[in-house]
Amino acid sequence: MKGFNLEIVTPDGLAFSGEAESLLVHTDDGDVEILAGHMDYMASVATGRARIITGGVSKFASCSGGFLTVLGGEVRLAAVTFEFADKIDVERAKKAKERAESKLTTATDEREIALAKARLERALTRIKVAGL
Repeated sequence: MKGFNLEIVTPDGLAFSGEAESLLVHTDDGDVEILAGHMDYMASVATGRARIITGGVSKFASCSGGFLTVLGGEVRLAAVTFEFADKIDVERAKKAKERAESKLTTATDEREIALAKARLERALTRIKVAGL
């Protein structure tokens, strides 16, 4: 399968740089798969599972927030968080899930509720992806 250059960056630095055959990421409009030769494209990234196929091997990750761009065959994902499944600390994710659930029961204003829901979604995604 033909490949393309993929770069994934987060506020913590470079998460991935190299040749990929496919990038599947969850956007605000649903899942999008990028393959070689994809038209120019830009999307807002939502919290969800991501998959990179490189060297014929699928690598799963938890991804949340950011932007995906395809420009002239170059693919860039600037994500708020991006963690490969084998790097996820499941115990930490479970504790984050418990904290978010607890906060949801005590939150009183819309901002607190929205933040707790986002943290819960991120924790659940991390737990799910770690099991892949």
